[in-house]
Amino acid sequence: MKLPALSIAIFILLASSLFAQKIELLNVSYDPTREFYTEYNAGFATYWKDKTGQTVVIRQSHGGSGKQARSVIDGLEADVVTLALAGDIDALHSQGNLLPADWQKRLPKNSAPYLSTVGFLVRKGNPKGIKDWGDLIQPGVQIITPNPKTSGSGRWNFLAAWHWALLQYNNDEAKAQEFVKKLYVNVPVLDTGGRGSSTTFAERQIGDVLIMWENELLLSLRETGDQNEIVLPPASILGEPAVALVDKNVDRKKTRKVAQAYLEYLYSDFGQDLAGKHFFRPSNEKFLEKYQDQYKPVKLYTIDEVFGGWGPATKKFFDEGAIFDQIYLQ
Repeated sequence: MKLPALSIAIFILLASSLFAQKIELLNVSYDPTREFYTEYNAGFATYWKDKTGQTVVIRQSHGGSGKQARSVIDGLEADVVTLALAGDIDALHSQGNLLPADWQKRLPKNSAPYLSTVGFLVRKGNPKGIKDWGDLIQPGVQIITPNPKTSGSGRWNFLAAWHWALLQYNNDEAKAQEFVKKLYVNVPVLDTGGRGSSTTFAERQIGDVLIMWENELLLSLRETGDQNEIVLPPASILGEPAVALVDKNVDRKKTRKVAQAYLEYLYSDFGQDLAGKHFFRPSNEKFLEKYQDQYKPVKLYTIDEVFGGWGPATKKFFDEGAIFDQIYLQ
């Protein structure tokens, strides 16, 4: 039986309407956020459905932060990026013209909705006696840390070690470089991302100490029980993972509105509480206080205070032929 033309038109309109109600986003993130965004995505999808009636499906991509940024520059169509450091997102502007130079001003707290720091995971009982950065260059200490050429956490770790050395050696950069070189001599494996390093240490049982994000250390400790323990040095760097809308992609895909809401929801009570639950330090003081007991006291300093921001730090330490290459490739 032939359907009347009016019925066919109504069917097409209904089908088109239903199709339009479903939106897909791609969040390109760094390694240690997997569990957090799995739960956050479900919460945001419910929030957006209740608010607009639209179904939003969020796909995830994880890896070393620098490598992830490179993938987006090379064409991976991220709607949003949630990376380990602002410098990787800066590259989306400088190398791909995918977002504006002032992207960090578009969200609160310099577009860093959650924070962390760098510490150590050691074997139970701390048999190597690791208490501070200086203990890492002892003979026979195997260190696990990711590659700073591909990993955001690897860069944070490098800079935290460098700053400690500068303080110890009265700002003598030659001695700081010598210290950091000795540290990397003790590194048997350079994984491309933070989660890979955590797996190397906790599952493959390689190394005496893992240098890693505080949130990743706490997660690993929860999963490995009494096999390891956390040591935080007296002073360490304040990790400021950053998030951003990828303008060129959301405008082409017509997903700007929902992608913007996705990032803004990270600052909501739901997002901040979930950040604390997953061992990040919430940027909202109320939720930071709620989860304060899980963080050990440590004096924190920022990348801007010590290195003048990610632009100068990247050029000096991580560009081709810069200090890391001089240390590691010699």
